[in-house]
Amino acid sequence: MSTNNGLVVILTALDLEYEAVRDQLTGLRVHRHSAGTRFEVGWTAQSDCRVALGLVGKGNHPAAVLAERAMAEFSPAAVLFVGVAGGLWPNIRLGDVVVASKIYAYHGGTSEDDGLKARPKAWEIPHEADQIAHHVDRSAEWRRGLPEGAAPRVHFGPIAAGEVVQDSGISEQARWIRQHYHDAVAIEMEAAGVAQAGHLNRALPVVVVRGISDHADGSKAATDGQNWQPKAACHAAVFATALARELIIDGPDSRSGADRDGSPTMRMSNRNIASGNAHVGVQAGQIYGNVTLGADADRPLDLAASLASLRTHLKQAHLDGQLDEETYAAAESELEAATACVPASTVEKKSGLMVALKRLRGLVADVSELAARLAAIIAVARGMS
Repeated sequence: MSTNNGLVVILTALDLEYEAVRDQLTGLRVHRHSAGTRFEVGWTAQSDCRVALGLVGKGNHPAAVLAERAMAEFSPAAVLFVGVAGGLWPNIRLGDVVVASKIYAYHGGTSEDDGLKARPKAWEIPHEADQIAHHVDRSAEWRRGLPEGAAPRVHFGPIAAGEVVQDSGISEQARWIRQHYHDAVAIEMEAAGVAQAGHLNRALPVVVVRGISDHADGSKAATDGQNWQPKAACHAAVFATALARELIIDGPDSRSGADRDGSPTMRMSNRNIASGNAHVGVQAGQIYGNVTLGADADRPLDLAASLASLRTHLKQAHLDGQLDEETYAAAESELEAATACVPASTVEKKSGLMVALKRLRGLVADVSELAARLAAIIAVARGMS
């Protein structure tokens, strides 16, 4: 499966969790799966990170099926599962955010004469995603998106995922969790399904981000009445979308020779040898953008004309089947936004121009000719005074 390094899938189980993530996105449009599932595809604010948002419902089984569907449909760089959970330790406060360092499927076991014996099954967070999540927490930039007065802490620890809502600290299940999964810091109902789907999709990175809305101790009705579910969902959504942006910035492209802003760099050298009357023109391993030889080398690129030319090539790529209808429509919209910012006479317009161009780059990255033309345009736009 080829990976779309500019897109992250975010899945939720509840409508209020979905709305919390949706509030962090812009430019949303509906994406219909052939089996009837509806996703919304948009952007995180002021970035070129695309997000496909989906609702899976309660339980590990539907979460696994729809996570697999989203992975096959979008070929994302990563999948985030975002929502609320019950905290299992006193130091985990209501509204705090938990990033799962490990996910336990705790309902596996063997029933024997002397009781139920646990058969642990677990998935750990990928190392790189874990490092990036810690970086997002340390930077504290993500907190700018929080509601005024909110001050959640971020915890990293195991999450237990089962098939029932736990709302007791003394029930048989609560004792079972403490006995066999004593290090779990939170409990919920879907993460194991999503983690399994990621594992079966060539170990696609899966990160579970949960806001704590209750303490799984019989107080759920009271905390729900105090609106902790939407508060916790909001905190998790803000952290998750900040994490999504960083996963794109620090994703596979950066490891394969790309700058932090996503523009490719060339790490190779060529040696040309000529003798007699032989001449060497150009020898290059990889070229992004335009190469000009001769008298016109110093002529600046006309940004407006280049965008108009790009529109023609964009339409042709669509007609040739290189861009599907929805991607083409989204690309046209971003190109329109970029064109509206030329000439960029204010700081805001220059910023809007770069955001639109970067989003467009994410949409056409798989079409080499369009990506090359766009790289040259971005280079000129970036150099504008």
